[in-house]
Amino acid sequence: MIGSGFQNIFKIPELKKRVFFTLGLLIVYRVGVHVPTPGIDSIALASFFAKLKGTLLGLFDMFSGGALERLSVFALGIMPYISASIILQLLTVTVPHLERLSKEGEQGRKKITQYTRYGTVLLSVIQGFGISVGLESMTAPGGAPVVIFPGWEFRMMTVITLTAGTAFIMWLGEQITERGIGNGISLIIFAGIITRLPSAIGNTFRLLTTGEIGLFLVLILVVLMVAVVGFIIFVEQGQRRIPVQYAKRVVGRKMYGGQSTHLPLKINTSGVIPPIFASSIIMFPATLASFINLPWMKSVADAMMPGNVIYELLYVGFIFFFCYFYTAVTFNPADVAENMKKQGGYIPGIRPGKRTADYIDKVLTRITLGGAIYVSAVCVLPSILISRFNVPFYFGGTALLIVVGVAIDTISQIESHMLTRHYEGFLKKSGTRLKGRY
Repeated sequence: MIGSGFQNIFKIPELKKRVFFTLGLLIVYRVGVHVPTPGIDSIALASFFAKLKGTLLGLFDMFSGGALERLSVFALGIMPYISASIILQLLTVTVPHLERLSKEGEQGRKKITQYTRYGTVLLSVIQGFGISVGLESMTAPGGAPVVIFPGWEFRMMTVITLTAGTAFIMWLGEQITERGIGNGISLIIFAGIITRLPSAIGNTFRLLTTGEIGLFLVLILVVLMVAVVGFIIFVEQGQRRIPVQYAKRVVGRKMYGGQSTHLPLKINTSGVIPPIFASSIIMFPATLASFINLPWMKSVADAMMPGNVIYELLYVGFIFFFCYFYTAVTFNPADVAENMKKQGGYIPGIRPGKRTADYIDKVLTRITLGGAIYVSAVCVLPSILISRFNVPFYFGGTALLIVVGVAIDTISQIESHMLTRHYEGFLKKSGTRLKGRY
């Protein structure tokens, strides 16, 4: 069933071209991850990064696919673009000019995209300069300096190199979105995470052969991984559908409207943003402690390491906060109710206008609670397995959410291309088609 779906990909020339174009650009990205930035002692840098697991830099290294650990030209990864996008989304709610642009259709979106690119370059320059200055103070555990020739020449070269690398990744992502298949930015993050799978499997077999973990525990982990992935797919596809009825109206000699539809509200409206923000905030003390050698700072950093009770409680608390905060920023029930009223739509039993907005907000608040519990459970589970059972759990919660979500989106787009050309997709029954997250 799935095999026939993959065979049909190559029967559609346009889809085949898009798939190979996407794979080609992802290969270009992975090649760039191994191109080093000039002036760095790679051996000393690898020794320094070995002690940064569980810190903010370790999290960024995961999203960059190991580029930060090597300090390649793609060391900043796509994180500056994601940060700029999130900042623009937040400013759209508070800045009237950006709010007007967001409502102007395609031209407004192009302008916001342009601002996002400018913001990406600005953040890349700031982060590149900070990394260059920080590298000059880094030393390997043996005392070897990471930077061979420190100074302003090294700093300027690093800023230019890292900024150009991020701009190139941004261009790759936009090209994949426009001419390939799937969301380019998401696929780049996906590629960076998934490339660590072979080394994780090899590490697991190494621990198995040395007797550090048992075969029974490995089998339990495999079953648990499959169950968690299935649970994520189930919840990410979950929706709360609010019924909407459109009144009949006469335009000229024709009658329009009168149909029934629904307003879909996702259980996890905020996606992977809450765990990313929560991890960044909590890991910040551990990151500072790696650069500042103070006893009290080290004590705070140790308490904030994954597996500790304080870390897990703060992690869950921040996830809940950002789930509600990001949902409130990106989804405005008042605008939805107003647009529905203008088009002659209403929720049965609810008055149009403010009552409709209040009802949508009430439903959204309730399902966001379930979404926050779901995200917290998926993100905390790996930390418990690592700390309590000492297992090499490859996928962290955030990484697992990204990998499964991007896979769902990409497969749903391939399905759409197949169905529009009357080809059989990955799933035969139309009732079980994969729905994209967005």
